[in-house]
Amino acid sequence: MNISISGAEQLLSPHIFKANDIRGIVDETLTEDAVRQIGHALGTLAYEAGVATLVLGRDGRLSGERLLRALSAGVVLAGVDVIDIGMVPTPTVYFATQYFETGSGVAVTGSHNPPQYNGLKMMLAGATLNSGEITDLRERILSGRLHTAAVAGDIRAENILPAYIDAIAHDVQLARPMTVAIDCGNGVGGVAAVEVFRRLGCTVVDLFCDVDGNFPNHHPDPADEKNLVDLQKALRDTDAEIGLAFDGDADRLGVVTKTGNIIYPDRQIMLFVEDVLADQPGAPIVFDVKCSAHLAILIERHGGVPVMWKTGHSFMKVKIKETGAPFGGEMSGHLFFNDRWGGFDDGLYSGARLLEVLSKLADVHAITDKLNQLPQAVSTPELHIPVAEGENRQLIEQFERRANFNGATINTIDGVRADYADGFGLARASNTTPVIVLRFEADDEVALMRIQNDFRGVFLAIKPDAKLPF
Repeated sequence: MNISISGAEQLLSPHIFKANDIRGIVDETLTEDAVRQIGHALGTLAYEAGVATLVLGRDGRLSGERLLRALSAGVVLAGVDVIDIGMVPTPTVYFATQYFETGSGVAVTGSHNPPQYNGLKMMLAGATLNSGEITDLRERILSGRLHTAAVAGDIRAENILPAYIDAIAHDVQLARPMTVAIDCGNGVGGVAAVEVFRRLGCTVVDLFCDVDGNFPNHHPDPADEKNLVDLQKALRDTDAEIGLAFDGDADRLGVVTKTGNIIYPDRQIMLFVEDVLADQPGAPIVFDVKCSAHLAILIERHGGVPVMWKTGHSFMKVKIKETGAPFGGEMSGHLFFNDRWGGFDDGLYSGARLLEVLSKLADVHAITDKLNQLPQAVSTPELHIPVAEGENRQLIEQFERRANFNGATINTIDGVRADYADGFGLARASNTTPVIVLRFEADDEVALMRIQNDFRGVFLAIKPDAKLPF
């Protein structure tokens, strides 16, 4: 199907091209035709880079199968072959790009977004596409810079899940058998999670591990505490020692203790830091701007080098590769093991590594004590200020020009983070939605309110009608 330039402009909403991926509402901003065109552009990039094959997989969303077909149809137009690995967790796609030695692939996934959403997470020649590389796909389509081969590429199907599960089972060794509760939220993690943890020797209490793109039980987003209520109940009602939750495409990890406490990802990172740095002393550890100030202190205490970086799985992967860091993580729950694993964000593997660490402790009481004793401060969850499309970046630019807080060190690698002696405040533009993201942390409530007042003053100066969530 040939599409005119003006038709392509209508077809390709600029709002689906995000900083870390492509994401939109299926059949509205993200249509099958749009995905086919994007596939043609990705195939062209692969052809120009000398990449012969792309690995394609999808999550469990209702639209996934037809969007994967559309994507495949676009890729092969450029003469590039496709390995279709079917319905798998997003990290299995990353694993497959290494297993098949393509270094290139696409996961069709809406991650933790509502059921009507879907999207694409893309990598080429060993690098995850981000920012300008993603927006350039649209420009390439609109300008007609597409390669159409005389002979289309081939499509073949492969079942990679057994190899992926085997790889985790062979890499991770538990010191003792454990009982674990897992909640897949009806996301695609359900195709592998139970088998992964049973292969590790665990007794598994499984919740919502049947894949259902309607997400009938709760939303598959462990960053929202209301989605962890069922897991907390399972921990109360069963012999499970620890609870693990996965998002819709299983590249993020949530953790709940036996007593129901949520161990947020920056504290998960703290637990892994000691383990990773014991084998690689002096190594850099990468984390995003939303993480606790206690994390950098702990990294230094264990002999590592803290590296704060931009939020976003694609940005993190680039920085981990650039620094050679053996490990990194984000407040959102993306954890990247680059020591014994492939350097990509993998919720299932991260959960397995967590059990490897915790299995060295004698019993559930020791596990709970260890997790509850991880450093923490008074903090807010991630807060949002909804704004008009594109307005968030303009407001953050204005905020940065006015940010001059007494006694604070200002970091502007991703929005504005002001670090004080007794806490921090953060304001940044979301990469995925038209909101400003805020987070605050302090040693006590008084300090927290003072830091929030500093930020409040600047926001009301640049946007007097702003409805602040703090």
